[in-house]
Amino acid sequence: MIDGHGDDIFRYGNKVKVNFSTNIHQNVDHSSLMRHLASCPTLLSNYPEPEPRSVETMLADRHGVSSDNIIVTNGATEAIYLIAREHQGKKSAIVVPTFREYQDACKIFNHQIDFLTEQEFIEKKAIDANPDIIWLCNPNNPTGLVYDRGKLLELIDAMPSTLFVIDQAYADYSMAKVLNESDVLSRHNILMLQSLTKQFAIPGLRIGYAIGPKSILDSLRSMRMPWAVNSFAIESARYLLDNATDYVIDRESLHREALRIRDALCQLGISCRQTDCNFLLCELPNGKAASLKDWLINNHGLLIRDASNFETLGQHHFRIAAQEPENNDLLIKCIEEWISL
Repeated sequence: MIDGHGDDIFRYGNKVKVNFSTNIHQNVDHSSLMRHLASCPTLLSNYPEPEPRSVETMLADRHGVSSDNIIVTNGATEAIYLIAREHQGKKSAIVVPTFREYQDACKIFNHQIDFLTEQEFIEKKAIDANPDIIWLCNPNNPTGLVYDRGKLLELIDAMPSTLFVIDQAYADYSMAKVLNESDVLSRHNILMLQSLTKQFAIPGLRIGYAIGPKSILDSLRSMRMPWAVNSFAIESARYLLDNATDYVIDRESLHREALRIRDALCQLGISCRQTDCNFLLCELPNGKAASLKDWLINNHGLLIRDASNFETLGQHHFRIAAQEPENNDLLIKCIEEWISL
């Protein structure tokens, strides 16, 4: 695992007042979930299901697919490492900059790694690379880009011998069209990753899942350890899926706030990429992102993401995610203050 992974709030104790470093919206009320967990005293004293089949069944009903086409994992990250292990020694293409766990998982399992930029991928340069696997984050972290669904499916169909691992963990934070279950299950070469962590803002519980062909998922199931998903995560998932209408993300408002922050930072001379999500990739004209991060946390309790350890990015890059308007205003004001120092 890389040093300096996203959302390193654990490093700062009680210093953090507003967390902009995570892409997950922070203003979510989990009091009802906490009360529910407190009412289940056997969660601590009993082992969980060896495989979280109860959650897979609920998700299958939610997506209108067979439970054989869903595997629930310890966060989407466990699925990433299982896929890399299943295909160890293969040739992987990773569209960068992106979530570093694809790269780390591939390195552990001795993949030959090629990197493609977002533009190279859009221009279908992946066909020339002819990889065994393509790893794609859609919406992409850290840029917020959502790939055109039709063009993405054209490329997938043009490369039938390549497995496309499409990580759609942030789909609930974008208005743009992403792949759906029918797109995945009508083909043999797509695994779609999803994250209850992101959908319900529960990153501490680590629960995600993959949708794909039964044959591929059966191979992943055969490699996983028992009890990989703990009792609290399983019970939380069941509760949240039963009460999903209470946890709808206001993606439109968050995107609007992200664009407002983008406009304000651009006026300060900071370059910000266009985004289809609630988060922004930014580049300072001068100074290091690490210095800005330290100054914001030490002087104002605001935590941002130093993005310098994403492949192809550098010491000037940082990422922020829109939160409540008043907090976003504070962030803009504080960054302006730092620039003027």
